[in-house]
Amino acid sequence: MENKYLYRKIDDQLLAWSKESKRKPLLVRGARQVGKTFIIRKCAKKHFEYVIEINFIERPDAIKLFENAKSSEDILLRISAFTDVPLVPGKTLIFFDEVQECKEIVTAIKFLVEDGKYRYILSGSFLGVELKDIRSVPVGCMTIMEMYPLNFFEFCRANKVSQRIFDMLEMCWNEKKAIDQIVHEKLLDLFHLYLIVGGMPAVVEGYLRTKNLQEVFRLQKGILQLYKKDIAKYDPQNKLYLEEIFNLIPSELNSKNKRFILKNLNENFRFSRYEHSFIWLKEAGVALPVYCVQEPEVPLLLSKATNLFKLFLSDVGLLAAMYADGLQIKILNKEKDINFGSIYENAVAQELKTQGFELYYFNSKKQGELDFVIEYKGNVLPIEVKSGKSYTRHNALDNVMSTPRYHIEQAIVFCNENIHEKNKIVYMPVYMAGMLKKETKEDYIYSLDLGILQ
Repeated sequence: MENKYLYRKIDDQLLAWSKESKRKPLLVRGARQVGKTFIIRKCAKKHFEYVIEINFIERPDAIKLFENAKSSEDILLRISAFTDVPLVPGKTLIFFDEVQECKEIVTAIKFLVEDGKYRYILSGSFLGVELKDIRSVPVGCMTIMEMYPLNFFEFCRANKVSQRIFDMLEMCWNEKKAIDQIVHEKLLDLFHLYLIVGGMPAVVEGYLRTKNLQEVFRLQKGILQLYKKDIAKYDPQNKLYLEEIFNLIPSELNSKNKRFILKNLNENFRFSRYEHSFIWLKEAGVALPVYCVQEPEVPLLLSKATNLFKLFLSDVGLLAAMYADGLQIKILNKEKDINFGSIYENAVAQELKTQGFELYYFNSKKQGELDFVIEYKGNVLPIEVKSGKSYTRHNALDNVMSTPRYHIEQAIVFCNENIHEKNKIVYMPVYMAGMLKKETKEDYIYSLDLGILQ
């Protein structure tokens, strides 16, 4: 059973969508086990009088509803015969779950959008499935929401951290003011717990229910096995490479430069040949690729190198579970003989991704390597992640900051220390990474006087 305290950021996004006057359907994307179905049901029950749920895995016969349908009237007539729930214009939500099993859903949605009588939500586990057809629905005809594992602040809420603490953190972030030291130390402890538990809802709930880390490890192993089964199920031709890539992620992140070295997979490995496998893991929501850029300049996309990347897991708890037995306890005890670098970087990558940032890193033989670079408020923001006491040593960051043509005005170092600033570098506790928020785009109305041409 889902925990009543499990607040998710997407709750607010779903609420906003439910109140929209526009009749655009909603597509919720995300990896297996991130809680898509539960959160949609919760929203549906709260905001709609009638809800029809059609799960294409549980009810494969439902696929036939859309075969050879020529109009929205055809589809809606078949749906009404399929369910006892009434179809009432303006009051009924139709929820299509596990849509990857029904290719005909794309054509159906195009018909239903034009009809406009009811609201629609689509969701599915995209593991191993190329949903090109779903994505072919014209831009503007569908609202798309990405769903991820719980981020750290959602994990804090699940552990009943009060709103007062969040308000204080936001104030400290905005004013670059030190956090109360006792609060800071407690949040660091909670962050280390998060590194172990992660953000998969079933795992978080298991921890909240039992406080037993062995239960946490058991649930995580179950999810990892489920992912491997999906690999075998959905991509049998490439499953050996896919599984090997998946299994190599922890060791590659633990290497010196954390880049995914293709020859570690196969001596004769050609990226172009197996690019599909990496894209597959990304689209499945299992892995987070962070691509190298040649220059830390806006727009970062222009200097992106698609064959140079780091590969993180979408959930830091699953990453910890993939390392050797006993690592989790060492993390909790903050033992000095383990390398926290990869774990910390994975957590930061997650936080940045959940806030909507495209993830890049910068590497240059002359200047060195930056852990992350993102576009923030129209500029490039370099980010370093430090897990040890030498957090003020960052040669690559210093080199980039002192290069005039890059016009870098500020940088952030996420570390274990309290908030302070020195020489345009802001040192922030690593648990504050989720405070970096992508700016929302406001309407920009622009009209030309074309009278002379008309």
